[in-house]
Amino acid sequence: MRPELTKDLLIKDFTDFYWLKTELQQFCRENNMSSSGSKMELSKRIEVFLTTGDTQQSKSPSKKRSSSKTKAPLTLDSVIGENHRCSQEVRAFFKKAIHPTFHFSTYIQNYFKENVGKTYRDVVKAWHEEEKRKKQPSYQKEIAPQFEYNRFIRDFFNDPKNNGKSRDDAIAAWKHLKLQPGSNQYRS
Repeated sequence: MRPELTKDLLIKDFTDFYWLKTELQQFCRENNMSSSGSKMELSKRIEVFLTTGDTQQSKSPSKKRSSSKTKAPLTLDSVIGENHRCSQEVRAFFKKAIHPTFHFSTYIQNYFKENVGKTYRDVVKAWHEEEKRKKQPSYQKEIAPQFEYNRFIRDFFNDPKNNGKSRDDAIAAWKHLKLQPGSNQYRS
């Protein structure tokens, strides 16, 4: 059975169980820590707190954001900078350059992060390559690690043993698994 999330919880018990983001945020608020950030950031912050008792170092440093207004107009030769932001201005540029339905998919956001120094022309090429991959029958959209529930449900239905099972069956299996210690990854 899953333990209660308290400041006296052992680190192993914390890392062995699934916690909702709202639970992590509430824990941070109750223990005078920042409750902002992604689920993964909150988990790391709590791990530091449970290990050391330190709330100061567990706060992530504020990210220095560049001005939302770009100094030069965006072109295909614009270079992806170190602190690139997927702003409305950048979205509008790619809607014109690529297609009106353009959006910042996980793939494109990761492309920006992993390709500092490349140009927007490279982003356009990467977007078209990804669109081509999406049309292949074997294509599976990447689900980021923090979305454990979504990954579990996808993997549940990909298992041939579950052919004919319903969404309610998948949700029941998820609810059972998340109460158990260890990985929340689907296992056949």
